[in-house]
Amino acid sequence: MGKNVYSSEVKWAVVKGKLSGQLTTKEIMEKHGIKNESQIQTWMRWYRANKLYRFDQPIGKQYTYGHGPESASKEEKRDRQIANLKMENEIIKKYLEMEKELRKK
Repeated sequence: MGKNVYSSEVKWAVVKGKLSGQLTTKEIMEKHGIKNESQIQTWMRWYRANKLYRFDQPIGKQYTYGHGPESASKEEKRDRQIANLKMENEIIKKYLEMEKELRKK
């Protein structure tokens, strides 16, 4: 049994799914082919701790100094950060819409 390797896109999709609250953990696991719930918990812990650089690290390469592989340019890091901020904005907007709907009731 080897280790599963998940792309950064899958990791971000899982985090987005968990934060939106639209899918259960089991549904997310089935949708993305994740075998263990603890993997999702790890990604959520990284997200909450603002360790966003870890989503792009290859397995076994948990860089701490410089926050990522040396090959990542400043532009790539900036683009990744912008994409993450856009995702956060989408999630906040959805949350505010849901809260507004609940207050109407």
